[in-house]
Amino acid sequence: MFRDQHRLLDGRVEAACAGGDNDSMRIRPVRFEDFPVLQDIERAASRCFRDIDMPEIADDEPFTVNELARYQRAGQAWGAADGIGRLVAYLVADLVDGNMHIEQVSVRPDSARRGVGRMLIEHVAGHAAAAAVPALTLTTFVHVPWNAPYYARCGFRRLTEAELTPGLREVRSREAAHGLDRWPRVAMRREMRR
Repeated sequence: MFRDQHRLLDGRVEAACAGGDNDSMRIRPVRFEDFPVLQDIERAASRCFRDIDMPEIADDEPFTVNELARYQRAGQAWGAADGIGRLVAYLVADLVDGNMHIEQVSVRPDSARRGVGRMLIEHVAGHAAAAAVPALTLTTFVHVPWNAPYYARCGFRRLTEAELTPGLREVRSREAAHGLDRWPRVAMRREMRR
């Protein structure tokens, strides 16, 4: 049944992508052979952090093949492919405290500002809703325009410190240990409609 829901959701996303610049955009599960492309997408997408004086983020290495494989095996890695089948974006997610936690969304700069990231988020939201997952969560930079302000436009709200679940506190702790708290960060949540 879950595979049938995936096919149905994939069809809805393909239909939702029709129109505008995304006529032929297709969201699909990531395959093993995609991993080097995903790493290239993340490297390219990260370069824009250099323009806002965050070179450490621009230079941070992408997920390793082993990390990507873990998401892929769990069925929690999706890519957006253009009309010729070239991956232009991807999203990976984890389950954190029973919610679908978006760990990474990266869009190739030449495909940015066309709704591809939002399509990936909506695709994951569809999977979460089908699995009766109560919410999507993520952590992100507060002042980066394509981070917290963007996610707010996608229906996420900032969580207060008191609202952080134990799993989100652990995510934030790992981020701090990695040096990401040099810039203000926030956890965000989007409730799934029932």
